[in-house]
Amino acid sequence: MKNLLILAALMLISGALKAQKIFAVDRESYADFNVYVVDRESYADLLVYKVDRESYAGKNDGKWFFVDRESYAQKKIYFVDRESYADLKIYFVDRESYAGWRNPAKKSLLY
Repeated sequence: MKNLLILAALMLISGALKAQKIFAVDRESYADFNVYVVDRESYADLLVYKVDRESYAGKNDGKWFFVDRESYAQKKIYFVDRESYADLKIYFVDRESYAGWRNPAKKSLLY
């Protein structure tokens, strides 16, 4: 029984660590990686849907919740103004079902 409780706790913790709680920093040096917002879905590495509640944040599936404090975030990003400066190119979608990876090779940036 004790092992089962420990396993359940670890699963909950690991799930929480993968939640996509994002904070946009104002300096590149503070960021975990740089992001560029493309103007076409086909140019994106990741299609992002902004959720309006923290509990709706995804598990590295493109559903992002933007937190208002850096300490609440799992990942800190910096929005760059040139595609060539970006580690990740994203496109914001208007439906949750559209969110997801177009370039799975970049998935490790959000773990």
